[in-house]
Amino acid sequence: MPSSIELQTIASEPATPAAESIQESAENAHLNESSLAPVDRGFGAWSFLAGAFLIEGLVWGFPNAYGVFLVKYLEDPAWASQKHARGLLPLIGPMASGIMYGAASVSFPMAARFPRHRRKAMWLGVVLIFVSLFAASFARTIPSLLALQGVMYAIGGALLYAPAIYYMSDWFVERRGLALGIIDAGTACGGLVLPLILPPLVDKHGSAKILRYYSIVCLGLLTLILPFVRGRLPEARMVHGPVNPRAFAVTQNRLFWLKDKTFWVINVANTLQGLAYFVPLLWLPTYASSLRLSSRDSSLSLALLNAASLVGRMGSGMLSDTVNPWLIASTTLMLTSLSIFILWGVLSYTFAGVLVYGIAYGCLAGGWTSLWASFLRPIAKDDPTHTTSMLGVLMLFRGIGNILSTPISTALQGDQSGLGDERIGVAGAYQGAYEKVIIYAGTCFAAAALVVAAGWAVNGPLSPRRR
Repeated sequence: MPSSIELQTIASEPATPAAESIQESAENAHLNESSLAPVDRGFGAWSFLAGAFLIEGLVWGFPNAYGVFLVKYLEDPAWASQKHARGLLPLIGPMASGIMYGAASVSFPMAARFPRHRRKAMWLGVVLIFVSLFAASFARTIPSLLALQGVMYAIGGALLYAPAIYYMSDWFVERRGLALGIIDAGTACGGLVLPLILPPLVDKHGSAKILRYYSIVCLGLLTLILPFVRGRLPEARMVHGPVNPRAFAVTQNRLFWLKDKTFWVINVANTLQGLAYFVPLLWLPTYASSLRLSSRDSSLSLALLNAASLVGRMGSGMLSDTVNPWLIASTTLMLTSLSIFILWGVLSYTFAGVLVYGIAYGCLAGGWTSLWASFLRPIAKDDPTHTTSMLGVLMLFRGIGNILSTPISTALQGDQSGLGDERIGVAGAYQGAYEKVIIYAGTCFAAAALVVAAGWAVNGPLSPRRR
Protein backbone atom coordinates (compact mmCIF):
# COMPACT_ATOMS: atom_id res chain seq x y z
CA MET A 1 0.00 0.00 0.00
CA PRO A 2 1.44 3.44 -0.87
CA SER A 3 2.90 5.18 2.14
CA SER A 4 0.82 8.29 1.50
CA ILE A 5 -2.36 6.31 2.23
CA GLU A 6 -1.04 5.08 5.53
CA LEU A 7 0.40 8.38 6.62
CA GLN A 8 -2.59 10.45 5.51
CA THR A 9 -4.42 9.05 8.50
CA ILE A 10 -1.80 10.02 11.02
CA ALA A 11 -2.96 12.51 13.58
CA SER A 12 -1.54 15.99 13.51
CA GLU A 13 -0.93 15.62 17.19
CA PRO A 14 0.65 12.58 18.92
CA ALA A 15 -1.48 9.96 20.60
CA THR A 16 -0.69 6.86 22.66
CA PRO A 17 -3.44 4.23 22.14
CA ALA A 18 -2.96 0.61 23.07
CA ALA A 19 -1.01 -1.60 20.70
CA GLU A 20 -4.13 -3.65 19.96
CA SER A 21 -6.03 -0.56 18.82
CA ILE A 22 -3.14 0.46 16.60
CA GLN A 23 -3.05 -2.92 14.91
CA GLU A 24 -6.83 -2.93 14.45
CA SER A 25 -6.70 0.52 12.86
CA ALA A 26 -3.95 -0.67 10.54
CA GLU A 27 -6.05 -3.62 9.41
CA ASN A 28 -9.09 -1.41 8.84
CA ALA A 29 -6.99 1.05 6.83
CA HIS A 30 -6.10 -1.74 4.40
CA LEU A 31 -9.69 -2.83 3.85
CA ASN A 32 -11.18 -2.07 0.45
CA GLU A 33 -7.94 -0.52 -0.79
CA SER A 34 -8.84 -1.58 -4.30
CA SER A 35 -11.87 0.73 -4.18
CA LEU A 36 -9.62 3.79 -3.89
CA ALA A 37 -8.58 5.71 -6.99
CA PRO A 38 -4.97 5.02 -8.05
CA VAL A 39 -2.17 7.45 -7.21
CA ASP A 40 -0.13 9.24 -9.88
CA ARG A 41 -2.60 8.31 -12.63
CA GLY A 42 -6.24 7.97 -13.57
CA PHE A 43 -9.12 10.41 -13.97
CA GLY A 44 -9.28 11.30 -10.28
CA ALA A 45 -5.63 12.33 -10.08
CA TRP A 46 -5.56 14.27 -13.33
CA SER A 47 -8.93 15.97 -12.83
CA PHE A 48 -7.75 17.07 -9.38
CA LEU A 49 -4.53 18.40 -10.92
CA ALA A 50 -6.43 20.33 -13.59
CA GLY A 51 -8.74 21.85 -10.98
CA ALA A 52 -5.88 22.78 -8.66
CA PHE A 53 -4.05 24.35 -11.61
CA LEU A 54 -7.06 26.56 -12.38
CA ILE A 55 -7.50 27.52 -8.73
CA GLU A 56 -3.85 28.53 -8.60
CA GLY A 57 -4.25 30.60 -11.76
CA LEU A 58 -7.34 32.44 -10.54
CA VAL A 59 -6.22 33.00 -6.95
CA TRP A 60 -2.50 33.71 -7.37
CA GLY A 61 -2.53 35.05 -10.90
CA PHE A 62 -4.46 38.16 -9.92
CA PRO A 63 -1.87 39.49 -7.40
CA ASN A 64 0.89 38.60 -9.88
CA ALA A 65 -0.85 40.75 -12.51
CA TYR A 66 -1.34 43.66 -10.10
CA GLY A 67 1.43 45.59 -11.86
CA VAL A 68 -1.12 46.32 -14.62
CA PHE A 69 -3.46 47.96 -12.10
CA LEU A 70 -0.57 49.78 -10.43
CA VAL A 71 0.26 51.64 -13.63
CA LYS A 72 -3.35 52.79 -13.92
CA TYR A 73 -3.59 53.78 -10.26
CA LEU A 74 -0.40 55.85 -10.43
CA GLU A 75 -1.62 57.59 -13.60
CA ASP A 76 -5.05 58.38 -12.12
CA PRO A 77 -5.05 61.65 -10.09
CA ALA A 78 -7.95 60.35 -7.99
CA TRP A 79 -5.60 57.71 -6.55
CA ALA A 80 -2.15 59.21 -7.06
CA SER A 81 -3.09 62.43 -5.24
CA GLN A 82 -4.04 60.63 -2.02
CA LYS A 83 -1.69 60.72 0.95
CA HIS A 84 1.25 58.26 0.74
CA ALA A 85 -0.08 56.94 -2.58
CA ARG A 86 3.41 56.27 -3.94
CA GLY A 87 4.21 53.99 -0.99
CA LEU A 88 0.82 52.35 -0.38
CA LEU A 89 -0.50 51.62 -3.87
CA PRO A 90 2.41 49.32 -4.81
CA LEU A 91 1.81 47.37 -1.58
CA ILE A 92 -1.67 46.04 -2.46
CA GLY A 93 -0.72 43.18 -4.80
CA PRO A 94 2.34 42.01 -2.85
CA MET A 95 0.32 42.24 0.37
CA ALA A 96 -2.31 39.89 -1.04
CA SER A 97 0.20 37.28 -2.17
CA GLY A 98 2.40 37.85 0.88
CA ILE A 99 -0.43 37.21 3.32
CA MET A 100 -1.45 34.09 1.39
CA TYR A 101 2.12 32.84 1.63
CA GLY A 102 2.40 33.74 5.31
CA ALA A 103 -0.98 32.29 6.25
CA ALA A 104 0.21 28.90 5.02
CA SER A 105 2.04 28.35 8.31
CA VAL A 106 -1.41 28.32 9.95
CA SER A 107 -3.75 27.13 7.18
CA PHE A 108 -1.65 24.09 6.22
CA PRO A 109 -1.51 22.59 9.75
CA MET A 110 -5.21 23.38 10.17
CA ALA A 111 -5.97 21.52 6.94
CA ALA A 112 -4.05 18.55 8.31
CA ARG A 113 -5.65 18.72 11.76
CA PHE A 114 -9.28 19.08 10.62
CA PRO A 115 -9.73 17.01 7.44
CA ARG A 116 -13.53 17.05 7.66
CA HIS A 117 -13.58 20.85 7.42
CA ARG A 118 -11.34 21.24 4.37
CA ARG A 119 -14.23 21.45 1.92
CA LYS A 120 -16.03 24.02 4.07
CA ALA A 121 -12.86 26.13 4.23
CA MET A 122 -12.54 26.05 0.44
CA TRP A 123 -16.12 27.23 -0.09
CA LEU A 124 -15.65 29.97 2.50
CA GLY A 125 -12.55 31.04 0.61
CA VAL A 126 -14.53 31.32 -2.62
CA VAL A 127 -17.08 33.57 -0.91
CA LEU A 128 -14.40 35.82 0.61
CA ILE A 129 -12.60 36.21 -2.72
CA PHE A 130 -15.82 37.26 -4.43
CA VAL A 131 -16.88 39.66 -1.69
CA SER A 132 -13.42 41.26 -1.40
CA LEU A 133 -13.08 42.05 -5.11
CA PHE A 134 -16.70 43.08 -5.53
CA ALA A 135 -16.50 45.42 -2.54
CA ALA A 136 -13.09 46.76 -3.68
CA SER A 137 -14.72 47.91 -6.91
CA PHE A 138 -16.68 50.46 -4.85
CA ALA A 139 -13.67 51.60 -2.77
CA ARG A 140 -12.57 55.22 -3.09
CA THR A 141 -9.65 55.35 -0.67
CA ILE A 142 -6.32 53.54 -0.63
CA PRO A 143 -6.80 52.07 2.88
CA SER A 144 -10.07 50.52 1.66
CA LEU A 145 -8.27 48.94 -1.28
CA LEU A 146 -5.58 47.60 1.06
CA ALA A 147 -8.16 46.08 3.39
CA LEU A 148 -10.31 44.51 0.65
CA GLN A 149 -8.10 43.77 -2.36
CA GLY A 150 -5.10 43.11 -0.15
CA VAL A 151 -6.06 41.56 3.20
CA MET A 152 -9.57 40.11 2.75
CA TYR A 153 -8.72 38.67 -0.67
CA ALA A 154 -5.63 37.01 0.81
CA ILE A 155 -7.61 35.36 3.62
CA GLY A 156 -10.02 33.89 1.10
CA GLY A 157 -7.18 32.71 -1.09
CA ALA A 158 -5.41 31.05 1.85
CA LEU A 159 -8.55 29.15 2.86
CA LEU A 160 -9.02 27.93 -0.70
CA TYR A 161 -5.40 27.07 -1.43
CA ALA A 162 -4.26 25.11 1.64
CA PRO A 163 -6.63 22.11 1.30
CA ALA A 164 -5.81 21.84 -2.41
CA ILE A 165 -2.09 21.50 -1.66
CA TYR A 166 -2.77 18.95 1.07
CA TYR A 167 -4.85 16.91 -1.38
CA MET A 168 -1.88 16.91 -3.78
CA SER A 169 0.12 14.72 -1.39
CA ASP A 170 -2.88 12.39 -1.34
CA TRP A 171 -3.05 11.96 -5.12
CA PHE A 172 0.64 12.06 -6.10
CA VAL A 173 3.60 10.20 -4.63
CA GLU A 174 6.21 9.26 -7.22
CA ARG A 175 5.28 12.20 -9.49
CA ARG A 176 4.84 14.78 -6.76
CA GLY A 177 7.47 17.11 -8.20
CA LEU A 178 5.65 17.15 -11.53
CA ALA A 179 2.31 17.70 -9.77
CA LEU A 180 3.59 20.65 -7.74
CA GLY A 181 5.22 22.09 -10.87
CA ILE A 182 1.94 21.94 -12.80
CA ILE A 183 -0.07 23.45 -9.94
CA ASP A 184 2.58 26.12 -9.45
CA ALA A 185 2.44 26.89 -13.18
CA GLY A 186 -1.15 28.02 -12.68
CA THR A 187 0.18 31.21 -11.10
CA ALA A 188 2.23 31.95 -14.18
CA CYS A 189 -0.67 31.09 -16.45
CA GLY A 190 -2.92 33.55 -14.63
CA GLY A 191 -0.14 36.12 -14.75
CA LEU A 192 0.13 35.53 -18.50
CA VAL A 193 -3.55 35.80 -19.41
CA LEU A 194 -4.63 38.63 -17.14
CA PRO A 195 -2.06 41.25 -18.30
CA LEU A 196 -3.16 40.59 -21.87
CA ILE A 197 -6.91 40.93 -21.36
CA LEU A 198 -7.15 43.44 -18.49
CA PRO A 199 -5.46 46.60 -19.89
CA PRO A 200 -7.85 47.20 -22.83
CA LEU A 201 -10.81 46.41 -20.56
CA VAL A 202 -9.55 48.80 -17.88
CA ASP A 203 -8.97 51.50 -20.49
CA LYS A 204 -12.51 51.07 -21.77
CA HIS A 205 -14.50 50.46 -18.58
CA GLY A 206 -12.26 51.62 -15.73
CA SER A 207 -10.60 49.64 -12.94
CA ALA A 208 -13.71 49.63 -10.72
CA LYS A 209 -15.95 47.87 -13.23
CA ILE A 210 -13.24 45.38 -14.16
CA LEU A 211 -12.78 44.42 -10.51
CA ARG A 212 -16.53 43.87 -10.32
CA TYR A 213 -16.58 41.74 -13.45
CA TYR A 214 -13.55 39.73 -12.34
CA SER A 215 -15.16 38.96 -8.98
CA ILE A 216 -18.18 37.49 -10.77
CA VAL A 217 -15.99 35.46 -13.14
CA CYS A 218 -14.04 34.07 -10.17
CA LEU A 219 -17.22 33.09 -8.36
CA GLY A 220 -18.59 31.26 -11.41
CA LEU A 221 -15.39 29.44 -12.36
CA LEU A 222 -14.45 28.41 -8.83
CA THR A 223 -17.95 27.04 -8.25
CA LEU A 224 -17.50 24.81 -11.31
CA ILE A 225 -13.94 23.76 -10.44
CA LEU A 226 -14.26 22.96 -6.74
CA PRO A 227 -16.10 19.60 -7.09
CA PHE A 228 -13.00 18.16 -8.81
CA VAL A 229 -10.54 19.38 -6.15
CA ARG A 230 -11.14 16.77 -3.49
CA GLY A 231 -9.19 14.22 -1.49
CA ARG A 232 -8.39 10.72 -2.66
CA LEU A 233 -9.08 9.18 0.76
CA PRO A 234 -12.75 9.27 1.86
CA GLU A 235 -13.34 11.49 4.87
CA ALA A 236 -14.76 8.55 6.81
CA ARG A 237 -11.30 6.95 6.77
CA MET A 238 -9.47 10.06 7.97
CA VAL A 239 -9.16 9.03 11.60
CA HIS A 240 -7.23 10.62 14.43
CA GLY A 241 -4.44 8.46 15.74
CA PRO A 242 -1.73 6.43 14.02
CA VAL A 243 -2.64 3.40 11.93
CA ASN A 244 0.34 1.17 12.58
CA PRO A 245 3.41 0.97 14.80
CA ARG A 246 5.79 2.01 12.02
CA ALA A 247 3.79 5.12 11.21
CA PHE A 248 3.25 5.80 14.90
CA ALA A 249 7.00 5.89 15.44
CA VAL A 250 7.34 8.57 12.79
CA THR A 251 4.91 10.84 14.62
CA GLN A 252 6.59 10.66 18.02
CA ASN A 253 8.46 13.84 17.17
CA ARG A 254 6.13 15.82 14.93
CA LEU A 255 8.46 18.78 14.61
CA PHE A 256 11.71 16.86 14.14
CA TRP A 257 12.25 18.70 10.85
CA LEU A 258 12.67 22.00 12.72
CA LYS A 259 16.04 20.63 13.89
CA ASP A 260 17.08 19.59 10.39
CA LYS A 261 19.91 21.84 9.18
CA THR A 262 19.12 21.09 5.55
CA PHE A 263 15.61 22.47 5.95
CA TRP A 264 16.92 25.76 7.32
CA VAL A 265 19.52 26.08 4.56
CA ILE A 266 16.65 25.76 2.09
CA ASN A 267 14.61 28.29 4.04
CA VAL A 268 17.39 30.90 4.16
CA ALA A 269 17.77 30.64 0.39
CA ASN A 270 14.00 30.73 0.08
CA THR A 271 13.75 33.97 2.08
CA LEU A 272 16.48 35.65 0.02
CA GLN A 273 14.75 34.57 -3.17
CA GLY A 274 11.43 35.91 -1.88
CA LEU A 275 12.98 39.30 -1.08
CA ALA A 276 13.84 39.72 -4.77
CA TYR A 277 11.51 37.57 -6.86
CA PHE A 278 8.46 39.83 -6.73
CA VAL A 279 10.33 43.05 -7.56
CA PRO A 280 10.27 42.63 -11.37
CA LEU A 281 6.70 41.30 -11.24
CA LEU A 282 5.60 44.54 -9.60
CA TRP A 283 7.79 47.11 -11.30
CA LEU A 284 8.44 45.83 -14.82
CA PRO A 285 5.23 47.35 -16.32
CA THR A 286 6.00 50.65 -14.57
CA TYR A 287 9.60 50.51 -15.79
CA ALA A 288 8.38 49.85 -19.33
CA SER A 289 6.03 52.85 -19.06
CA SER A 290 8.99 54.96 -17.95
CA LEU A 291 10.60 54.16 -21.31
CA ARG A 292 7.54 55.82 -22.86
CA LEU A 293 6.19 52.52 -24.12
CA SER A 294 2.45 52.13 -24.66
CA SER A 295 0.14 50.58 -22.10
CA ARG A 296 -0.20 47.52 -24.32
CA ASP A 297 3.58 47.06 -24.59
CA SER A 298 4.03 47.54 -20.85
CA SER A 299 1.45 44.86 -20.12
CA LEU A 300 2.97 42.55 -22.72
CA SER A 301 6.30 42.64 -20.89
CA LEU A 302 4.65 41.27 -17.75
CA ALA A 303 2.61 38.73 -19.72
CA LEU A 304 5.72 37.31 -21.39
CA LEU A 305 7.53 37.16 -18.06
CA ASN A 306 4.70 35.07 -16.64
CA ALA A 307 4.54 32.93 -19.79
CA ALA A 308 8.23 32.15 -19.40
CA SER A 309 7.62 31.48 -15.70
CA LEU A 310 5.07 28.88 -16.73
CA VAL A 311 7.81 27.03 -18.62
CA GLY A 312 10.24 27.44 -15.74
CA ARG A 313 7.85 26.11 -13.12
CA MET A 314 6.78 23.05 -15.08
CA GLY A 315 10.30 22.35 -16.30
CA SER A 316 11.85 22.58 -12.84
CA GLY A 317 9.10 20.42 -11.37
CA MET A 318 9.64 17.69 -13.96
CA LEU A 319 13.43 17.80 -13.69
CA SER A 320 13.37 17.67 -9.89
CA ASP A 321 11.85 14.17 -9.97
CA THR A 322 15.02 12.83 -11.62
CA VAL A 323 17.76 15.50 -11.26
CA ASN A 324 19.32 16.70 -8.01
CA PRO A 325 17.28 19.76 -6.91
CA TRP A 326 20.39 21.38 -5.40
CA LEU A 327 21.97 21.46 -8.84
CA ILE A 328 18.85 22.92 -10.44
CA ALA A 329 18.44 25.56 -7.72
CA SER A 330 22.04 26.76 -7.56
CA THR A 331 22.25 27.04 -11.35
CA THR A 332 18.98 28.86 -11.90
CA LEU A 333 19.48 31.25 -8.98
CA MET A 334 22.89 32.37 -10.20
CA LEU A 335 21.71 32.72 -13.79
CA THR A 336 18.75 34.77 -12.55
CA SER A 337 21.15 37.12 -10.78
CA LEU A 338 23.15 37.55 -13.98
CA SER A 339 20.01 38.19 -16.01
CA ILE A 340 19.01 41.00 -13.63
CA PHE A 341 22.44 42.65 -13.67
CA ILE A 342 23.00 42.33 -17.42
CA LEU A 343 19.69 41.99 -19.25
CA TRP A 344 17.69 44.43 -17.09
CA GLY A 345 20.50 46.64 -15.88
CA VAL A 346 22.37 47.08 -19.18
CA LEU A 347 20.30 45.95 -22.15
CA SER A 348 16.69 46.84 -21.24
CA TYR A 349 16.69 50.33 -22.76
CA THR A 350 14.42 49.29 -25.65
CA PHE A 351 11.15 47.37 -25.89
CA ALA A 352 12.97 44.32 -27.28
CA GLY A 353 15.45 44.41 -24.41
CA VAL A 354 12.65 44.51 -21.85
CA LEU A 355 10.95 41.52 -23.48
CA VAL A 356 14.17 39.48 -23.61
CA TYR A 357 14.81 40.19 -19.94
CA GLY A 358 11.26 39.25 -18.98
CA ILE A 359 11.48 35.93 -20.80
CA ALA A 360 14.88 35.06 -19.33
CA TYR A 361 13.83 36.06 -15.81
CA GLY A 362 10.60 34.08 -15.95
CA CYS A 363 12.30 30.90 -17.17
CA LEU A 364 15.08 31.04 -14.62
CA ALA A 365 13.41 32.45 -11.50
CA GLY A 366 9.95 30.96 -11.88
CA GLY A 367 10.82 27.38 -11.02
CA TRP A 368 12.06 27.86 -7.45
CA THR A 369 8.84 26.89 -5.68
CA SER A 370 8.46 23.84 -7.94
CA LEU A 371 11.63 22.45 -6.34
CA TRP A 372 10.19 22.48 -2.83
CA ALA A 373 8.61 19.02 -3.05
CA SER A 374 11.92 17.39 -4.05
CA PHE A 375 13.86 19.30 -1.40
CA LEU A 376 11.44 18.21 1.33
CA ARG A 377 10.81 14.60 0.29
CA PRO A 378 13.97 13.18 1.94
CA ILE A 379 13.28 15.14 5.12
CA ALA A 380 9.57 14.30 5.44
CA LYS A 381 9.94 10.68 4.30
CA ASP A 382 6.76 11.08 2.19
CA ASP A 383 4.59 11.90 5.21
CA PRO A 384 2.03 14.42 3.88
CA THR A 385 1.51 15.94 7.34
CA HIS A 386 5.20 16.78 7.71
CA THR A 387 5.43 17.85 4.07
CA THR A 388 2.57 20.33 4.34
CA SER A 389 3.89 21.66 7.66
CA MET A 390 7.28 22.37 6.09
CA LEU A 391 5.64 23.87 3.01
CA GLY A 392 3.73 26.17 5.35
CA VAL A 393 6.97 27.44 6.93
CA LEU A 394 8.60 27.94 3.53
CA MET A 395 5.58 29.89 2.34
CA LEU A 396 5.57 31.97 5.54
CA PHE A 397 9.14 33.17 5.01
CA ARG A 398 8.56 33.66 1.29
CA GLY A 399 5.52 35.77 2.16
CA ILE A 400 7.59 37.89 4.55
CA GLY A 401 10.09 38.47 1.77
CA ASN A 402 7.27 39.28 -0.63
CA ILE A 403 5.76 41.96 1.60
CA LEU A 404 9.12 43.48 2.62
CA SER A 405 10.37 43.67 -0.97
CA THR A 406 7.77 46.31 -1.88
CA PRO A 407 8.67 49.04 0.64
CA ILE A 408 12.36 48.25 0.15
CA SER A 409 12.18 48.59 -3.64
CA THR A 410 9.99 51.69 -3.35
CA ALA A 411 12.45 53.35 -0.97
CA LEU A 412 15.37 52.49 -3.25
CA GLN A 413 13.77 54.50 -6.02
CA GLY A 414 13.85 57.62 -3.87
CA ASP A 415 11.61 60.50 -4.89
CA GLN A 416 11.54 59.63 -8.57
CA SER A 417 8.13 58.60 -9.82
CA GLY A 418 9.38 55.99 -12.26
CA LEU A 419 6.77 57.09 -14.78
CA GLY A 420 8.20 58.63 -17.92
CA ASP A 421 11.45 59.80 -16.30
CA GLU A 422 13.91 57.14 -17.49
CA ARG A 423 16.62 58.31 -19.85
CA ILE A 424 17.03 55.86 -22.72
CA GLY A 425 20.61 54.96 -23.62
CA VAL A 426 23.18 52.20 -23.77
CA ALA A 427 23.71 52.38 -20.02
CA GLY A 428 20.24 50.92 -19.61
CA ALA A 429 18.46 51.09 -16.27
CA TYR A 430 21.64 51.84 -14.32
CA GLN A 431 21.23 55.53 -15.15
CA GLY A 432 17.67 55.95 -13.87
CA ALA A 433 15.36 55.47 -10.91
CA TYR A 434 15.72 51.68 -10.95
CA GLU A 435 19.51 51.46 -10.55
CA LYS A 436 19.45 50.56 -6.83
CA VAL A 437 16.41 48.29 -7.31
CA ILE A 438 18.31 46.24 -9.89
CA ILE A 439 21.41 45.99 -7.71
CA TYR A 440 19.25 44.94 -4.75
CA ALA A 441 17.36 42.21 -6.65
CA GLY A 442 20.47 40.82 -8.36
CA THR A 443 22.38 40.69 -5.08
CA CYS A 444 19.57 38.82 -3.30
CA PHE A 445 19.51 36.14 -6.00
CA ALA A 446 23.30 35.82 -5.93
CA ALA A 447 23.24 35.40 -2.16
CA ALA A 448 20.51 32.75 -2.44
CA ALA A 449 22.62 30.89 -5.01
CA LEU A 450 25.62 30.88 -2.67
CA VAL A 451 23.51 29.56 0.22
CA VAL A 452 22.18 26.72 -1.95
CA ALA A 453 25.68 25.93 -3.21
CA ALA A 454 26.89 25.72 0.40
CA GLY A 455 23.98 23.44 1.30
CA TRP A 456 24.73 21.23 -1.67
CA ALA A 457 28.38 20.96 -0.63
CA VAL A 458 27.37 19.89 2.87
CA ASN A 459 24.78 17.34 1.70
CA GLY A 460 26.93 15.94 -1.09
CA PRO A 461 25.79 14.69 -4.51
CA LEU A 462 22.43 13.47 -3.29
CA SER A 463 19.79 11.79 -5.37
CA PRO A 464 16.42 13.57 -5.47
CA ARG A 465 14.95 10.44 -3.89
CA ARG A 466 17.28 10.21 -0.90
CA ARG A 467 15.51 8.71 2.09
